[in-house]
Amino acid sequence: MIIDANQKRLENICNRVHDKCVVCGSSNPSGLHLKFEIADDGSIRARFRCDASFEGYSGSLHGGVIMSVFDGAMGHCIFARGQTAVTVEMTTRFRHPVLTGQEATVSAHITRSSPPLYLLEAEIIQEGVVKATAEGKFYNQPKLADEMEQG
Repeated sequence: MIIDANQKRLENICNRVHDKCVVCGSSNPSGLHLKFEIADDGSIRARFRCDASFEGYSGSLHGGVIMSVFDGAMGHCIFARGQTAVTVEMTTRFRHPVLTGQEATVSAHITRSSPPLYLLEAEIIQEGVVKATAEGKFYNQPKLADEMEQG
C-alpha cells in the first residue's frame, strides 16, 4: 500500500533527523511524544493528551505549545513526502482554550505545493470543537537531513 510506504518513510525521516524534537522526538524525555500518522486522504494526524506541565493559564495548554504542535504536524506533512523543510512563516488563530488532561487531535495537510515552497493548514480539535487553526509556509531544505546526520 502507498500509505504504508509513506508512513514508513515518515517514521524513517522523523527517527533519523528529528529524534530529539520536543513535539515528536522519542529521545526527548520532556517532550510531548506525538505519533503522527498519515490518514487516507494524505493528511497527517496525531492524537495527544497534555498534562498540566504544559499549561499556560490553569487548565489550558500554553499557546506556544499549541504552535509547536502545529509546526510539528505541518512539518510531518513534508516528511511524508520524503523531504525535510523549515518553517518560514506560521499564523495561528486561537479560538477556544485547548484543555489539559483531555485528548485532542491535531491534523495538517498541504494546500499548495510549488517546490521548494509548501503552504499548509492545520487544526486542533477537542471534544468535536475546533480549538485552534494554523496556516504555514515551509521551505524545502534537501541537504538538511544530511547535515543533521553528520552532526
